[in-house]
Amino acid sequence: MSRTFAQKAIERASGVAGVEPGQIVDAYPDLYMSHTASWRCIRTLEKMGVDRLYDVDRVAMVMDHISPAMTEKTAADHALCRDFARRMGVRHFFDVDAGIAHIVLMERGLIRPGEFIIGTDSHSTIYGALGAFGTGVGFSEITAAWVTGKLWVKVPESVRLEVDGTLPDGVYAKDVMLKLIGDLGADGLTYDSVEFGGDYTAGISVSERMTFCNLAMEMGAKNAYVAPDETTLRYLESAGVARDDVHPLLPDAGAVYRRTVKLDGGALAPQIAVPHQVDNVRSVTAVAGTRLDQVFIGSCANAKYDDLAIAAAVLAGRHVAPGVRLVVTPASSAIMARAAADGIVTTLIEAGAMITNPGCGACAGNGGAMADGEVTLSTANRNFQGRMGSYQSSIYLSSPATAAASAIRGVITDPREVMVP
Repeated sequence: MSRTFAQKAIERASGVAGVEPGQIVDAYPDLYMSHTASWRCIRTLEKMGVDRLYDVDRVAMVMDHISPAMTEKTAADHALCRDFARRMGVRHFFDVDAGIAHIVLMERGLIRPGEFIIGTDSHSTIYGALGAFGTGVGFSEITAAWVTGKLWVKVPESVRLEVDGTLPDGVYAKDVMLKLIGDLGADGLTYDSVEFGGDYTAGISVSERMTFCNLAMEMGAKNAYVAPDETTLRYLESAGVARDDVHPLLPDAGAVYRRTVKLDGGALAPQIAVPHQVDNVRSVTAVAGTRLDQVFIGSCANAKYDDLAIAAAVLAGRHVAPGVRLVVTPASSAIMARAAADGIVTTLIEAGAMITNPGCGACAGNGGAMADGEVTLSTANRNFQGRMGSYQSSIYLSSPATAAASAIRGVITDPREVMVP
């Protein structure tokens, strides 16, 4: 029987052979990620009277959503998590200085091809950038995994998204995903396992694959996946993972897919998601000239090193328009340090950007809030009403290049109009 990636990953995690879409099995995840609100799991354990974990080395806790603490309540939550990690011997504990959980875990070599990863964040689909099965779950599921080591999972159907061609200047992986989300809809791939393919996908960096797999969630995907290759192996080596410790899973040639969608990347223009839904997507030319109060470059979708470098290249020698706030939040401390060493941070600051500490930042409502009537262009993954402050404010989504170009002019701008050839 030919099998998809999802079937193989769930078979490995469950020990059950020959699983079929729709079948429910108990899986044993390789890693359980929980973020700032890990305190919910801890309080539940206290009520249950449980003081032992199934496998403490599968627990990863990252204090990323509200970092540093903004209130006494959050500070107490962080303190509870730190104390729990010390008492339980949680080695994979990352405090408020580390950055966004997804990026930090991948940088630290904790995500590997073929593994089954669960996390208390819907964008845990990002782990597919390294060929892992990553999916978001609730805090009750994480708590159960802490205690029992397992959770039930329904085997998803699979969909192939084939992206071919060479992207034109000014068009990036974020534009590809916004186009797909707009075409397929926010519920177009609900509970599907998304396998990305095509010659464009095969040639992109792990960072761009992260953008792909991260945003697959915005179409309702259960998980997303890019087949591991030499690019993956080089990234893992940089994260301290030896090649002999990598055991990828690849879909079979005759695997059955619910649907195959093809996109010609060479015909693509910069895209914008307009308020208040991620699948409300237009070409940038359709909304060019929209006034902006703020531009946010951040989130697990687009605050990686190359995202900051792209924005800096657009902003170099220029300045943010009067009255516009440019907030830049690097995804991790490692990314921030590298960008600082390479002069990218200096370029951004000289252009008028405000650099915040690594973490989720404005994407999680931690700073960068808007007042009534204000408008933000963001590189994040969601633009829901009220996500960044007032319910009477508006969020547009774009690539870092479009965001940087728009910050210069103070209105939504086609990046091709300002990018240096």
